[in-house]
Amino acid sequence: MVAYLLRRLVGLIPVLLGISFLIFMLLRLIPGDPAIAILGERSNEEQRDAIREQLGLNKPLFFDLSGEGNVFDTQYFTFMGNILRGDLGTSVLRRTDISGELMTFFPATLELSLAALFIATFVGVTTGVISATSRGSIFDTASMGIALIGVSMPIFWLGLMLQYLFAVNMDVLPISQRVDADLIRGFDAITGLYTIDGLLLGRFDITTNALRHLILPSITLATVPLAIIARMTRSAMLEVLGQEYIRTAWAKGLRNQTVIMRHALKNALLPVITVIGLQLGLLLAGAILTETVFSWPGIGTWILHGILGRDYPVVQGGIMFVAFVFVIVNLVVDMFYAVLDPRIRY
Repeated sequence: MVAYLLRRLVGLIPVLLGISFLIFMLLRLIPGDPAIAILGERSNEEQRDAIREQLGLNKPLFFDLSGEGNVFDTQYFTFMGNILRGDLGTSVLRRTDISGELMTFFPATLELSLAALFIATFVGVTTGVISATSRGSIFDTASMGIALIGVSMPIFWLGLMLQYLFAVNMDVLPISQRVDADLIRGFDAITGLYTIDGLLLGRFDITTNALRHLILPSITLATVPLAIIARMTRSAMLEVLGQEYIRTAWAKGLRNQTVIMRHALKNALLPVITVIGLQLGLLLAGAILTETVFSWPGIGTWILHGILGRDYPVVQGGIMFVAFVFVIVNLVVDMFYAVLDPRIRY
């Protein structure tokens, strides 16, 4: 296990290097001049040259072949050098430290992603188990059809429809934001997750308010992973239910609930846990549409504003952080394999 873990950690290096290269190149392929985007159309060339020098945009991209200086004194190697030192840079637009901004915005994305994952896992696994045990029934056909629609449905459209139905038309849920501002004045957060901090500090009004704000965006974000988990659970359960030891358990006269929950579901969980772990990484990385629709103050909205403002340090630092979290989540899921299934040996 230790040797496998070390190999995986070493294998993360080329993955993160490849991601850094793609981030760097894709940002520079975005049409428009970052200096003009930052300073505005009325700025003069002298001001633009000054901001280019500040951002290092006057340096070559990868290698300085002019022979006038260090061949590695370029935009990409400067970016990577700062990353290796743990320096994500400073936001050009806000003039704030990016590491500090990450710690400000990431808890909101984490709270939203965990809420969406809880909904997707609970509803998805339950639906998959019921569908597998009642194969061919109306429920099975309807639930798998709805799951297919869920995978295909545009997230931004679903978010807008839920907002119109429950927040505008019925007026039973808040339309946006994370928590009412008047509730958190002077509130010293511990974890940055309002639902948890409210419980820890005895402020149940904050927890209740945060949960109300979480309902619509978390349901919207949970739609795709819920459908995937439900279909994966159904497939895994059908495969396990066809095994001989399951038929033997039924032949012994064990209760139906015992056979399904203790024998079948336990052995069908391995591929499901894998999908759930991958979905958590995808939720953290892909919440940008949901956060934009619901004005959720998370890392996705923060990166989007950085893209629109050509704030290279924000976009580069934010995406590298999300990529690092994603690969670590995948690594943790792999480590759980041996715990969930002792037959696996690395």
